[in-house]
Amino acid sequence: MVCGPTTLIPKFIGELGVKVEHNLRKALEWCDVANMLRIQLERQDIQYFPSLREYSMLFGLDKKLLDSLNKKITIMHPGPINRGVEITSDVADSDQSIILQQVENGVAVRMAIIYLLASKIERN
Repeated sequence: MVCGPTTLIPKFIGELGVKVEHNLRKALEWCDVANMLRIQLERQDIQYFPSLREYSMLFGLDKKLLDSLNKKITIMHPGPINRGVEITSDVADSDQSIILQQVENGVAVRMAIIYLLASKIERN
């Protein structure tokens, strides 16, 4: 399942069998792990939603919403975080967050890939 404003959801993702949800609470109640993504404002030539404030109100995860769910879910985010937009600091730093481990492991994986690619080039 993906959740977000229509303007940020790939047009034909439903044809791949992916459920699209526009209500964050419903999406969070469905999942066991939520991988929140960063709004990449620097890559947007046009505005895909009216304001960051509106986006945050509709699709931002705060501690109040997280604590109101009927279960504990794990929170992920590839970083860097726009704190207060996708997720608030208290969510990012909560015991349900594995963001720091995710980022740390991502660095190790990228280093391993570069090492393997570099060693392959040396052999040729």
